Amino acid sequence: MSEPITETQVRHIASLSRLKLSDEQVHTFAHELGAILDYVRQLESVNVEGVEPTGHAVDLYDVFRDDEVGTSLTQDQATANAPQRDGAFFKVPKVLDSGAA
Repeated sequence: MSEPITETQVRHIASLSRLKLSDEQVHTFAHELGAILDYVRQLESVNVEGVEPTGHAVDLYDVFRDDEVGTSLTQDQATANAPQRDGAFFKVPKVLDSGAA
């Protein structure tokens, strides 16, 4: 095990992430982050000679289907189960403040 991550480092990381951590959480994360870094150091010792770098474990392929015209819902069908409607539209609570910033 190399030098452990300090609580000061955890507080700095939390500050950069805009997280508020209790003293208990800082202590816990210092231990957990140290264990993660130790595991990464262990992985660095694995012999990967002859192994090609890859971005994915499996081959990628196009998963999109053909764009085909199909039947669509009517406005009444689309809004049939809406909790609130305003004519043919969904009615939802206001989420933006109308006041000046």
